[in-house]
Amino acid sequence: QVLFVAVNCWWNQGKCRKQKHFFYFPVIHLYHQSFGPIEYKGPMSAVYIEKFVRRVMTPLLYISSRSKLLDFLSNYEPGVVGYFEFNASPQPPGYLTFFTSALHSLKKDYLGTIRFGVITDKRVAEEISLEHSGTVYLHRHANTSLVYPKDILNFTAENICKWALENREMLIRWLRPHGGKSLLLNNELKKGPALLIFLPYNPLAEIHPLLDEITKVALEYHKCNKSQAAEPDLQHLGGDTDSPAFDSSVTDAHLKLSETFSITKYPCCNTVVLPQWHSISRTHNVCELCVNQTLGVKPDKVHVPHCNFLEIEAALDSFYLQEHTFFQVLSNTIECSNFLSFYSPFSYYTACCRTVNRHFLSFISSEKTIFQTPKVAFSSHGKKENTQFSIPHIEDRNCFIPDLNISNINITGLSCRTNKTLNLYLLDSNLFWIYAERLGASRSTHLKEFAAIVDMKEEVHYVLDQNQPLIGPTLENFIKNFSVLYSPLKRHLVDDPAVHVQEQRVITEVTTSTFQEVVFWSDQSVLLLYYAQWCGFCASLNHVFIQLARLLPPENFTVARIDVTRNDLPWEFMTDHLPTILFFPHQRKEQSMKFPEDLPVNLPNLLKFILHHSSFSSSEPCTKECQHKESVLQQGHIFHLEREIQKLRSEISALHQAHEQLEAQLSEARREEQRLQQQKHTLEKQHKTLQLHSEQLQATYDQKNQELLEMAEKLQELADASENLLKENALLRILVASREGKLQSKDEIKEPLQSEQTLSEDDSASPSTATATLEEKRTDNIDTLETEHSSGNRTE
Repeated sequence: QVLFVAVNCWWNQGKCRKQKHFFYFPVIHLYHQSFGPIEYKGPMSAVYIEKFVRRVMTPLLYISSRSKLLDFLSNYEPGVVGYFEFNASPQPPGYLTFFTSALHSLKKDYLGTIRFGVITDKRVAEEISLEHSGTVYLHRHANTSLVYPKDILNFTAENICKWALENREMLIRWLRPHGGKSLLLNNELKKGPALLIFLPYNPLAEIHPLLDEITKVALEYHKCNKSQAAEPDLQHLGGDTDSPAFDSSVTDAHLKLSETFSITKYPCCNTVVLPQWHSISRTHNVCELCVNQTLGVKPDKVHVPHCNFLEIEAALDSFYLQEHTFFQVLSNTIECSNFLSFYSPFSYYTACCRTVNRHFLSFISSEKTIFQTPKVAFSSHGKKENTQFSIPHIEDRNCFIPDLNISNINITGLSCRTNKTLNLYLLDSNLFWIYAERLGASRSTHLKEFAAIVDMKEEVHYVLDQNQPLIGPTLENFIKNFSVLYSPLKRHLVDDPAVHVQEQRVITEVTTSTFQEVVFWSDQSVLLLYYAQWCGFCASLNHVFIQLARLLPPENFTVARIDVTRNDLPWEFMTDHLPTILFFPHQRKEQSMKFPEDLPVNLPNLLKFILHHSSFSSSEPCTKECQHKESVLQQGHIFHLEREIQKLRSEISALHQAHEQLEAQLSEARREEQRLQQQKHTLEKQHKTLQLHSEQLQATYDQKNQELLEMAEKLQELADASENLLKENALLRILVASREGKLQSKDEIKEPLQSEQTLSEDDSASPSTATATLEEKRTDNIDTLETEHSSGNRTE
């Protein structure tokens, strides 16, 4: 089904390296027929890669029945549904565009957070009110679902994908850091408090019970309005009878109020706690400021309102201009007032306040007693005022709506009823458990499930107890405890795991777990040094603090230090400057003093600083007993210092003796140096003489070498002449041997000639005889001359 191809893009002469410029390896590109490349940027794990490949293979999910439609819409991921009637060949108009938009979504968001589905059955499409073929529907859980506006935007794959990405609803988001340097976590945590949930996740598993439970909690947390219009399709499909908030039991007053206002169904509210009206008062005025859009003057087209930060800011500005009217509110009733918007004629602001005691703002009664009253009285304080157009406090709707009873701290819609709204994030603990350990998770746990709330603005984070199971009710309680005004959650502080056993040291090493015990609970005065491992100047102060710890009596003073990079401290003891020195005097630990930064950190200044702040200071006159104790303490300090001074004097005398010995050793070393200098001069003279002698020997060597070269040339000439003579001698031997062979053959020929000559003489004498005789003599003479010539050559 899928062709896997590996390309070596590292070879600098290859075609890939010349055309592509990658910043990291490996790079995975997916091509769906002619569409691509779709880059995969997820974890380098087989299951994740397979999940992504399968999603690219089938970017559209076929929804064939009502149950499958319900499953599709119930998923926590945003869903885009397209309705197409397949009664034309080969496919209906717009289907390929919708198919390509799903691929564009995977290309822009590699996590694949948007699910694309297609419906071909008209009866199934009618369940979500889709009537015309080619309609694209974006489902949202907490907000109104949308239909793609074909009359405004062109029906293209890019526009559909952009529209879905801009209007999608993110209840939960997966975080998958790639392991390199990035601002992923920083950008997400800067948006506000975040709930990080670590759970073991298998992308190829068919069911995820824990993820479904977390999704249910997230959906309830973000469901700010439980009206029928919020999720008509899911309620109609699933038959959820609990979701409608406005049922038959709603009171007539509330119905009349709703009809009169005709406000939108999603008001944006912000809780404001005014300061107490008197310095000794223990009461607060708590107000709920809501931004509402009226439909009294209806424009041409009213879209679903989206409350943004600018509207809240404008509402707060308008409220603060008239907040003095709520300072003197001391009543058991709720005081409400309306303010017109300065920016839009279709908006106004509603502020409802009530006086509460400070002790009521606790975990149990924070949302139970503030606005719970059977009697609501509306008063007007602004210019535009009318009691019949007042809206009760958003948390007081339980007076009118029985289903919205908040006395039991319901999590439904809690994200819109608190200023501490949480963003929910999921991380795969199989891949990113190191982040959980940094947040405080136990390393020895076998079940890698963990949850923590991180608030960067407040510089705190809270950890869910790992002894509790990570289930829906546990997460709900965790979110509720964080959302209340005075949270009972205990801030988690990072402790240095390297220091477990406190050894007997001159300077005590303090960690997060031992801070209270060493600094506050001890009956000694404590001098604490804040340092870090990267602080070089902090390390240079160690010898000063070691001397100080030896000078101070150990039964009354403790010299300690703490590494601020490996330990967390309460905010009142944090510092942004290193090194920082704090002194906690005995019995007055809350009156800690900071060592002045303009003074040099040395032993005399530290002693003066400690002795100055160690004396008891009180507004009450010191009694005789107090003076006696102080004098005894001072005498003890003086006696201890005198002993230390005696020790120092003995050390100084020992240092003087050592100095004299060192002076004697230095004089001996100087004499030795002079002797070595003389030896050096003698050696330099000998070196010069040897250098001259070496030059003479070099000249003689060059001369002899030249002579040897000349002799070698002469010997070479003699060798060449000898070789030539040998060659000529060999030739002469060959000539002699050939000549001897010829002479021997001639002797053999003469004998038959002589016999023939004798026969001719007996018969007759003829002229030819004389001629033959002459020829024979001539031949003999020639042979004689050749023999003589060869004999001469042999002699030479």
